[in-house]
Amino acid sequence: ETAALRVFGNAEGAYGANINSLIDNSRWDDADELAETYSRRKGFAYGRSGRPVQSQQLLQSVLADVQLAYQNLDSVELGVTTVDTYFDTLGGISRAIKRAKVRRDGAGAEMAPVYIGDQTRDSFGGGTVRTLNEQVALETRTRMLNPKWYESMLEHGYEGVRQIEVHVTNTMGWSATTGQVQPWVYEQLSATFILDPQMRDRIAQLNPTASSRVANRLLEAYERQYWQPDSATLAALRQAGDELEDRLEGVFERQPHEQHH
Repeated sequence: ETAALRVFGNAEGAYGANINSLIDNSRWDDADELAETYSRRKGFAYGRSGRPVQSQQLLQSVLADVQLAYQNLDSVELGVTTVDTYFDTLGGISRAIKRAKVRRDGAGAEMAPVYIGDQTRDSFGGGTVRTLNEQVALETRTRMLNPKWYESMLEHGYEGVRQIEVHVTNTMGWSATTGQVQPWVYEQLSATFILDPQMRDRIAQLNPTASSRVANRLLEAYERQYWQPDSATLAALRQAGDELEDRLEGVFERQPHEQHH
């Protein structure tokens, strides 16, 4: 019965690996913590009886033999940086695989490669397979750094800026779980949305909370060593972050007064 176990998932009634929540709230210290969270949440084996049994050690032994992690994309609307489900699951298992290999083989064990099968553009089923690194770079260029994309987002006002913030957070989720985000991604996102005074002012007016979160997330990515801005860029980013924070506090201070009127 145990030898036949191949399917692992959550306990009954539970959903997700919870890594997305840790990333969103910045409540994690190192990548091993993310791997542990994934294994704990997904360490329930489903056998022929259909009832899940907690089998975290078995999951660890299976993960140590995994050669690659793979995810299909089948909707043009959703990319790996659009929603947090992808890095929560695919990113989570990638980090858990690495930890299982290190435990078995020692510190030199490498992370299994991560691939994305893009089935969205080929109606004949051929599709395109990319490394996660390539997929994140492609989505960053075609969405986040594409004026057509972000201008259409900004037309949605408050919610559009929130979507920009979600993309930045999800991008950092991939750095945290796989390390497969190139440093230029954070450099360009900073230059486009935070270091450009006009753009910073626009997004701050539309959504002061989300725009402050974008700046803080880019600084967090620096602090976690996902990119290394030069000293001038870092100083400008910190100053912009402080400005956005001050602006946000000003909004909250004005609200009770406005409500009183």
